[in-house]
Amino acid sequence: MNVQTLMQKDSFSSAAGKGLLAGIIGGLAGTAIKSLVEHFLPVREVEQKSAQLEIVDDLSTKITGSPVSVQNEELAEQLVNFPIGASVGAAYGYSKRDDEKLDIKAGIILGSSTWITTHETSLPILGLEPKPIDVPIKMQLNELFAHVLFGITAEVVRSSVLKSLKEQE
Repeated sequence: MNVQTLMQKDSFSSAAGKGLLAGIIGGLAGTAIKSLVEHFLPVREVEQKSAQLEIVDDLSTKITGSPVSVQNEELAEQLVNFPIGASVGAAYGYSKRDDEKLDIKAGIILGSSTWITTHETSLPILGLEPKPIDVPIKMQLNELFAHVLFGITAEVVRSSVLKSLKEQE
């Protein structure tokens, strides 16, 4: 299947392809905003490595024998953040493939549910982050805020891109 087939008018694959593409772009934009917010608002203790860096450090150590260098830590984190954001955005875009209407509440739900399923459950269970009860409330709120902005941005961009793609039919 090629791109023209995927984007043909009036087909399920067209709607799915447009929804996925709009969602991926929205997820990437949302991730950029989330990363920017986290650069200014602390989401973890200074000495604590992020879950993303823990993952990349383990992989780097297995491949090269040493962890990621300090000067490459921010880049390494983003090498995990952006694919995850694109994946979350793709799933979200697919679920809203037939709805180009902007829905800020849906974006808030996307961001907050992403935060809950990662920082409040999965990452602590995997031992990649401390338990929520061990994280200062201010840092939890900063993380939640960054994720809500991720979701809102993903929704605004997804809606706009999907509308534009449908207008090109």
